[in-house]
Amino acid sequence: MKKIPIRTCIGCGSERPKQELLRIVRTAGGEIFMDPGGKSNGRGAYICKNPECLQRAWKTKGLDRSFREAVSRA
Repeated sequence: MKKIPIRTCIGCGSERPKQELLRIVRTAGGEIFMDPGGKSNGRGAYICKNPECLQRAWKTKGLDRSFREAVSRA
């Protein structure tokens, strides 16, 4: 039996299988982007596909904490 990787959403805090979440990556150069394949190098954060979770992550500074730096909305 294969183990299913579980990740936590930075917006709502729910634990879900990795395939159900979107991965956001910050590279060593400071570039931040969505990683649809989930295999890019860099520090990753996971978020639900629900827009409300993204709003909550901005409000609670979840992305800032995950990437250990201030993240602008632009």
